[in-house]
Amino acid sequence: MNQNIPKLMLTLCAVIILSFYGLSQEKHSGEHKATHWSYKGETGPLHWADLNQEYRGCGSGKSQTPIDINKTYKSDLDKLKFSYSEQPLSIINNGHTIQVNLNAGNTIMIDEEKYSLLQFHFHTPSEHTVSGKHFPMEMHLVHKNSEGELGVVGLFFVKGRKNLELQKIIDNLPSEINKVKSVNSVKIDPANFLPYKTQYYYYSGSLTTPPCTEGVIWVVLKHPVEASAEQINALKKVMSENARPIMPLNKRFVLESAQ
Repeated sequence: MNQNIPKLMLTLCAVIILSFYGLSQEKHSGEHKATHWSYKGETGPLHWADLNQEYRGCGSGKSQTPIDINKTYKSDLDKLKFSYSEQPLSIINNGHTIQVNLNAGNTIMIDEEKYSLLQFHFHTPSEHTVSGKHFPMEMHLVHKNSEGELGVVGLFFVKGRKNLELQKIIDNLPSEINKVKSVNSVKIDPANFLPYKTQYYYYSGSLTTPPCTEGVIWVVLKHPVEASAEQINALKKVMSENARPIMPLNKRFVLESAQ
């Protein structure tokens, strides 16, 4: 399947994208000091576009994320090919979410393109909705290909059994904001979060935080995974509610994989 996203646009977007999605933690921290944004009040999502000239896309963009996944089109999309393995835990509370940073070596094939996993983080409640329904929590696994283009995998959590991989994160939550906590004795494996079935929704969107840069490939897994209510509440207590409101779909189409 050919992506309907101009390569040039994606490449130009890449530099801006680095700021939030963990490619340069120093730059990310500096941005917080320069322009404060949040999920409520005068610095909340309704005002992001007014906080900084670089954030104007949060208000004017036509391909923004998150969206409500409702009407979809079945398509012969390629099966996702995850190649994840464990590595020492590196975690940060960046003031907006709990984020786990990854070294090189974890990859995914999306539409015959290899993307490397950079980091994953959490939102409570879910940012995407399905037929208007929020899930208690959503994980975003952020990847980048060799041309600097981003591909993000969204994974929903429902309340159920204790999630053993998630517990490793909860047991090692940082006590300070914007300070990376490395725990070499704890190994985290992103593969242990994935559902058994990996059918997915596919669309072109944006970052869900300022600067809301567009040109991001979104892959949202259809099948959720479980975590206990206590685990979800533990993360929510640290992050608070950090979900951007649903954005208009406009003229985009959401594709649905058959496998």
